[in-house]
Formats: sequence, C-alpha cells, structure tokens
Amino acid sequence: MSALTLAVLLSLVSAVAYAGGAILQERVAVSTPERRYAPMRRGIWWLAIALNGLGALLHVVALAYGPLSLVQPLGALTIVFALPMAALFVRRKAGATAWRGAIMATVGLAGLLSLTQSADAQSLDDAERVMVALVTAGAVVALMVVAHAVHRHPVVRSVLLASAAGVAFGIASVFTKTVAVDLDAHVSLTRQVPSLAVIAVLAGAGVLISQASYRGAGLAAPLSTVTVINPVVAAAVGLTLFGESFRYGTAGTIVALGFGVVAAGGLILLTTERIGAQGVPATVPVAKGGPVPADATASEARTHELPAVPSQTVAGLDAHPHPHPHRRVLFRHGHGRERIGS
Repeated sequence: MSALTLAVLLSLVSAVAYAGGAILQERVAVSTPERRYAPMRRGIWWLAIALNGLGALLHVVALAYGPLSLVQPLGALTIVFALPMAALFVRRKAGATAWRGAIMATVGLAGLLSLTQSADAQSLDDAERVMVALVTAGAVVALMVVAHAVHRHPVVRSVLLASAAGVAFGIASVFTKTVAVDLDAHVSLTRQVPSLAVIAVLAGAGVLISQASYRGAGLAAPLSTVTVINPVVAAAVGLTLFGESFRYGTAGTIVALGFGVVAAGGLILLTTERIGAQGVPATVPVAKGGPVPADATASEARTHELPAVPSQTVAGLDAHPHPHPHRRVLFRHGHGRERIGS
C-alpha cells in the first residue's frame, strides 16, 4: 500500500470516527438537556470523547503520510458521513435541505483547503503566541456570551456555540503546529510547556462547548459549523502569521473566496432549515405513561398509542372545560408542567 493510499484511508476512517462522536454527543444532548456542557456520568458521552480522540489521532497520522492539501479536505467529509450514519444507527433522518446545506459546506470547505498552499515550516514567537491566545480567549468568550443572550433561539445559540468550539479547535491546531515545528528545530520541551497548556485548555473547551451546541439544534447545523470554522480559522492564522498563501496567485485567491462563500451558504442553509422546522406548529402526542416531548422524532411518536393533539388546541384548553369528558386530554399548568386529565 502506498503512502498516499494509506493517508486517504486514515483520513476517511478519521472522518467516520468524528461523525460517530458527533452523533453520540447529539444523542446525549437530547437525553440530558440539564447537563449541557459535561454530562460526565453518561458512559455514552465518554465513548463520544474517545471517538473524537481517535479521529484526531488518525488525522495526525494521516498528515505524516500524505500532504496537507489532501488530508485536510478529506476531513470535511465528516458532515457527509454523519447524516447517513445518524439515519442508520439512531433513525435521525435529515431532510433534503439539510443534505444540500451539508454538501455545500463540505464542497466549499474542501475547495478552500485544497487551494491553501503551505510555506516553509514556521513557528510563532512568544509575543505572537500570547496575542493569539488572548484574541482566541476573547473571541470564544464573546461568542458564548452572545449565544446565551439569544436563548430564545436555540438554533442560533447552537451555531454560535459551535463557532466558539470551532475557533478553540482551530487555534489549538495552530499551537500544535507551532510546537511540532519547534521540536523539529530541537527547541527544548520545557519551553513548550505554556504552548502545551494552551493546547490542552483550548481542546478541552472545544469539546465542552461543542457538546452544548448540540442541545436543541439537531446534528447537522452544529456539526457543519464546527467542521467548517475549525480549519478556516487555522488557515486564516496560517495565511496571516505563517506566510501561507493560496495556489495560482490572484486567480486561486478569487476561487478560494468563492469556495468560502459556498461553505458559508451551506451553513446558512442548515441554520435556516432548522429554524424553519422549529417554526412549524408542533404536536404533542399523549402517551400511556405521559406526554411525548415536543422534539420527539416521528418514529418515537409512533410508539405511543393515542393520537397527537395539536399544541395550539392544548394550550387553549387551559381556561375551558373539555367538551368531551370521556376523552383523555393534555392540560398545561403553570411553569410549563403538564399532566393528563379527563
């Protein structure tokens, strides 16, 4: 097996591992909404962390066997793999709009990364490391503050949190590259301790924030956002501080910007598609053991015996006696609590 073939294979397996980790994180977010950042008592969450770690390890190994221009775009396939895997393993099907958005984001990101041209290996000096770390911390905190300020719009909040996670992951990659260059130049490991600490903090923050981003927004939008923002941020730092450039001069730069627009359009499509889905009046099926959650999937709703009652009708029954006393209905009482009445 050639080195190039091995790099492609490792990149594909890495993308599958990342996709599996994202699917598990989304399921944990649905089942434990009260623990949005670190549901450490859930074994499935630790499995998701392990899959993400495996994906990162395979990605690094793939870079050792293949060029960056090949390995990085293949990593964007995480989004494309995640949608059919979610449909197969957890019966979470994506609509046509979500597929279009995911494919647009993947194609745009892959095209952008394929046009990025690496320069000679460079590192950041101490002042640049401090500046990048402070700017990154400020950006992540600002995105999180804004995300929590728009708590009434869960999809927007999710995309903002996913953007914060993507920034953290992207700058962690920048510091990882810096440490690798310094070690190749025989710089002592003790001098790398601050940079290693920054990598650990940013990677940990990225994992926790990305977990919170899956709460109330499904799988495609937050995953696509993290997958796009992460390498774009790293590439931006490479272009500004590492002396990297786009291939083919001005023409390549224009085409790369076009791919960036395509990727951004895919993210916007995913976000608006999810917001539109939330705007549709929900139904609240009444079950044997209690009401079905409003965000339950169709397959989950079908497991209950009684028909769905439109939520608008249910809300209207609060102040009026039910005209059919022999039918079970769902009543809403203060603070959003629900009970079954007859």
